[in-house]
Parts: sequence; structure tokens; C-alpha cells
Amino acid sequence: MPESQTVREALNKKGAYGKDLDLEHYDVRADETIEVDDLEKSEYRKYMENVGVVANEIERSGTMMFIDNNPSHCSPKIQEGLEVMSVKDAMKKYDGLTDYYWKAVEPTKDKYTAKTYLEDGNGYFVRVKAGYHIKYPLQTCMLMNMNRSIQNVHNIVIVEDNASLEMITGCSTAHADDSLHVGVSEIFIGDNSSLSFSMIHSWGKQTGVRPRTGTIVGKNSNYVNNYVILNPVGSLQSFPAAYLSDGASATYNTMCIAHENSEVDTGGLVYLNGRKSKAEIMSRSISMGGKLTARGRMVGNAPEAKGHLECRSIILKDGGSTMAIPELEAHIADVEMTHEAAVGKIARDQIEYIMSRGLSEDEAVSMIVKGFLSGGSINGLPPELKKELDEAIAAANVGD
Repeated sequence: MPESQTVREALNKKGAYGKDLDLEHYDVRADETIEVDDLEKSEYRKYMENVGVVANEIERSGTMMFIDNNPSHCSPKIQEGLEVMSVKDAMKKYDGLTDYYWKAVEPTKDKYTAKTYLEDGNGYFVRVKAGYHIKYPLQTCMLMNMNRSIQNVHNIVIVEDNASLEMITGCSTAHADDSLHVGVSEIFIGDNSSLSFSMIHSWGKQTGVRPRTGTIVGKNSNYVNNYVILNPVGSLQSFPAAYLSDGASATYNTMCIAHENSEVDTGGLVYLNGRKSKAEIMSRSISMGGKLTARGRMVGNAPEAKGHLECRSIILKDGGSTMAIPELEAHIADVEMTHEAAVGKIARDQIEYIMSRGLSEDEAVSMIVKGFLSGGSINGLPPELKKELDEAIAAANVGD
């Protein structure tokens, strides 16, 4: 663990990408514990369900919920082979979690990780024991409830050897439009295992969002990361990293809309460190007057590694911007990596074709956009989440 003084110095270290946010602006300590016993009767239910967290928990293996900086709900019934608790409770149970605590994300990465480290941020701890395959998705929810506050959460997910898990994480603001979410997540996947980690986010128009995620993927294991944000946000910057062992694979799928006055900077980074490791980074994004950046980077460090990177963006309104930044880096000869990027407007002939079927121009544009964002373009979504995502897209006011 780094010395506290070294981390304090990192409080002045800007993030590598995205707008630099002033931590001093957020001066409220949101440390009150708000207990939620019954999710279905909770005043926060609508915020949860808006980001894919099911209040009745049907076909879910459990729920862990944080409001601001403290746990609020943890399901009493958890499937055999699955552990869910707060990180602080896990540190007591497992003698400090020394093999995992701040091992996949560096505390001195930037001011946001440093802040979370120094404030000893709590978060959810999820562990799947070796040999267990969890039948239903586990859901977690992060809500922010106080203006001018920072939510500093530090999550740890462990999927041991020969195990599997699907997670759905929903994040939203309840009464905290002008606030900052910093979510540090460290994910460890053992050998011959799999994890599908899907996030749906719905923030406020002034909210700052700075997730910091590192994932270590074991031999012959599979990791799928799905990130979805369709609603306005103030400033969002996310560039999660995965480190692949021999025969491992990783897939990053990003779907986002940058509304007017929103700044969205998303993507994924994969280190192909193992022989025959594979990666795919896919992005679908739309600028509706906001500033949008789609990043993807792959680093080939091992023989027979393969990767593909694809960024597709549509501009619907003038005044915003969109930028695709694909990067491929190889350090040995025996790697195969490709990329494809496309930025532009909707083709006029597509609009006219649909209009010839009796729809107005606005209806034609809306249909094309919703097809572009269709959940079918994201591989690896849990069926329940795909259904909810398709319904959210159908109801969204995009292209109208």
C-alpha cells in the first residue's frame, strides 16, 4: 500500500482525460446511513428501476444498495456459493483483503482515486466461490441523495476459478443533481471463469461522474463489460482497463448519448498480456448537441493475441461534437489487431426510404436512431437487461 503522503500529493493530479473537476466544489459530507428494508415500498424505487434494478428481485440472485457513502440494503437471501457484503465488512472477515485491496487500481492514478483512498471509501464486496455458477444476475445500486456531495465508493468483485456470474449495476441521482460520483471498482476473475458486468446509468444534468475500474482476467476466462448512459449528465469520463492472461477474452460494449451541455468521454483499454488472448471494444454513440469522445485502446504484448476495435458515432444536432479515438499498440510481431471508426450524420437515402412507407421525417430519424442504439448491437447482455434496455430506447426521446 502506498504511503498516505504520496496519495495526498495525487489530490492535485488531474485525470488523464475529461474535464478537470474541482473537488473543493463538493463540500457536503454525505455520511448518513439510510436504511431501506423493503425495496418495493422504498421512495427510491423509481430511481432504481430506471437503471435496471428490479425492486421485487424476481430472477435476481440478490441486491446490494448504497445511498451516498453507506450501505442501505443487502438481500438476506443469497444463492449458495455467492457472498455479498460491504467492503468494510469483508475486510474484517478476510483480514484486510490484502490480495485484492487496491491491487487492480492504483490509488495515485489521479485526484479521484486518491480522494477515495484517503477517505477509506466503502462499497460492495462480491465473491463467487470456486466451482459455483450463479443462476440469476446479482444487482447492485448506487444512488446519490445530497447536493454538493461526493460519493466515494470502492467496490471489489471476485469470481474464483471455474465459476461464473452476471452483474447488473444501476447508478442514479435521487436528490443530488450537482454532485460527484467516484466509483473505484477492482475486479478479479480466476481461471476458466466468466463475468458479465452491465451498467446502466442515469445522472443529473450537473452531475460529475468519474468511475475508475481495473479488471484482472485469469487463464481461459471471459469478461464482458456493458456500459449504457442515455440520459443527460454534466461531465462523465470513464476508461476502464482489463489485463488478460493466456486464452482470456474481454469485450467492452458502450452505448451513450451526449445531450446538450453534456460532456461524455468513454471507452475501454485492454492489455493482451497472455498468449491467444482476445479482445473486442465496441462503441455506439450519439451527439444530440453535447460533447462526445469515444476511446478504445488495445496493447498487444503476447503471441497469437487478437483484437478488434469499432467506434460508430452519429451527430443529430449542430453545436455538439463527436470524436472517435482508436489506438492499437503492438510490442511483438505475432499479434493481429484491427480497428474501424465512423463518424457522421444519418444518410439521407435511409430517411427517404422510411418516409416512403408513410412516416414523417422526424419519425424516420427516430426509427433509425433507435435501431442504431438497439440492444441487439450489444453482445453478451443478460436477457433481462436487454429487454429493459430495448424498452428504455423505445421510450427515449431520441431523434424526435
